[in-house]
Amino acid sequence: MKIKEVITILDEFAPLAYAEDFDNTGLLVGDQEASVTGILVTLDTLESVLDEAIEKKCNLIVSFHPILFKGLKKITGATYVERVVQKAIKNDIHIFAIHTALDNSFEGVNAQICNTLELAHKKILIPQKQTIKKLTTYAPSKVVESIKKALFSVGGGTIGNYQECSFTSQGTATFKGNEHSNPVIGSKGVNQTTSEVMISMTFAKHLEKNIISALHEAHPYEEVAYEITTLDNNNQHIGMGMIAELENPMEEDAFLMYLKEKMNTTCVRHSKKTNKPIKKVAVLGGSGSFAIRDAIAQGADAYVTSDLKYHDFYTAENKILLADIGHYESEQYTKELLHTYLTKKITNFAVVLSQINTNPISYF
Repeated sequence: MKIKEVITILDEFAPLAYAEDFDNTGLLVGDQEASVTGILVTLDTLESVLDEAIEKKCNLIVSFHPILFKGLKKITGATYVERVVQKAIKNDIHIFAIHTALDNSFEGVNAQICNTLELAHKKILIPQKQTIKKLTTYAPSKVVESIKKALFSVGGGTIGNYQECSFTSQGTATFKGNEHSNPVIGSKGVNQTTSEVMISMTFAKHLEKNIISALHEAHPYEEVAYEITTLDNNNQHIGMGMIAELENPMEEDAFLMYLKEKMNTTCVRHSKKTNKPIKKVAVLGGSGSFAIRDAIAQGADAYVTSDLKYHDFYTAENKILLADIGHYESEQYTKELLHTYLTKKITNFAVVLSQINTNPISYF
């Protein structure tokens, strides 16, 4: 298996098309045409993780966080980032980062937190905009079903929990081919009027290339008429954070103790208690101060995230319990999520879970 094939498998789980614009995801170091000897899955790519990959004969590291986030102007080994890049190149280790693509996945980082906390009825907290596209094309009635089947086979017509969704309507088409044309209906240089069917269906934006390819392959016309538009509809399967519910309401003290136990942390920083039971819980792995108002607007009783600053806690305004469990702690189960997925998908070589704790923060 080549590295590009592993990337395709990961893209099916968390398409890089949905990574945030500020992020740096994908293959950061290496060659996608190289063959894979083994995969090491980690939260962060540090020198110690590279040593682990070398020891375990894994030449591909699948990391949640990107080791290269800002541009490098020199590689002298002066910083931990430069040393990682140097060692990776020297030992022919390839590094792939998935980061906010997995943050925005419905089965990604935040789903893992919800599952750990045993929360039900999961929904995206902040749906990512402009992730749904719509294809409109036109074809003779006798080939409509075969075109639809081809588009469905590559993911067209999927809306939430429904598949193979489309709309068709009958109409009249006109065209005239020039001297270089080869029309399927009529003759070149002659005005032609014929009955056609308009086919419409939505699709996820990361599938656009496959949708266009399938359309051209299935359509009989020399020139295929089609339009692709981007919709403003909310996509409840792509976006940052999640909001879900506890099976039974908890008092705030009990919830905070539950949070410490489930998220394996000795410290939870929280806002002033509201003296209200906790039932609806919003979660966002990593730095989540930007979503406090979204959690409040959606009626969350508590918001679990990390990296909250002093003034962020004031924004609770007795409407919500803010709980900062720590950046590493909020994402600690992410590598298990990736390891489980890759192990199910790849069986012909080792997919190894890194045993190194990469948390840079210690508590006294």
